[in-house]
Amino acid sequence: MAERNLVYFVADVHLGLRWKDPAEREARFVAFLKGLPAESMQALYLLGDIWDFWYEYRDVVPRSGARVVAALISLMDAGVEVWFCTGNHDIWTYSYFESLGMRRFDQPFHVTLGGCRFCLGHGDLLGGAPFGYTLMLKIFRNRVAQRLFSTLHPWLAFRFGLGWSNSNRRRRAPYTFRNEQEPLYRFAVEESEKQPVDYFVFGHFHDQVDLTLPTGARLIVLKDWLDGGMPCGVFNGSSFELRSPDSPAE
Repeated sequence: MAERNLVYFVADVHLGLRWKDPAEREARFVAFLKGLPAESMQALYLLGDIWDFWYEYRDVVPRSGARVVAALISLMDAGVEVWFCTGNHDIWTYSYFESLGMRRFDQPFHVTLGGCRFCLGHGDLLGGAPFGYTLMLKIFRNRVAQRLFSTLHPWLAFRFGLGWSNSNRRRRAPYTFRNEQEPLYRFAVEESEKQPVDYFVFGHFHDQVDLTLPTGARLIVLKDWLDGGMPCGVFNGSSFELRSPDSPAE
């Protein structure tokens, strides 16, 4: 039996976003999941914004990405642990993913894999964020606001959520990570000074980043899936490889 030492990391697929070709992006992600070497994998970490908009009602879940859910279930049935951290687009997950067998975590999440120490999360808010963005997320996480939003019919809720996200995406220019100027960079430096960390792995910024911090830790930011390819991070039990959008899945 093959040793289960591979760990994959993915972020910012934005399933359902009406940008470029949503169906192609979903099919590409499903192909990625089905092509993973499950027999050699320990875990898959989903680091937020896998869905562009996700809102669970008590008895209703989104239809978008059903084949993705099926592929994730298949991985878990093959013995792969699937972990997920919510992003700023898929905050409203309550119990559905856990009921399928996935494991939820909040950032910053510290875990040891193959003897190496990881700090994981989506990447937003860590180290600070603009007031407007922080306020928006506080409202999104507010129980009263969530209950009020739940009174909307799902047809209206999803058209509002996806429409707002699509409008914001079209207005926003591509982001370039600012290295030492980023709050996330400062957070990683301070965190690695408080406790040993070998790898920080995040998403959110839609830019591929691989930096060595003054403490010797590596700060990894995963590329999004909007521009094609299958960007991901892979840990083989001893070293971490950041795969570009054009790299093969295996």
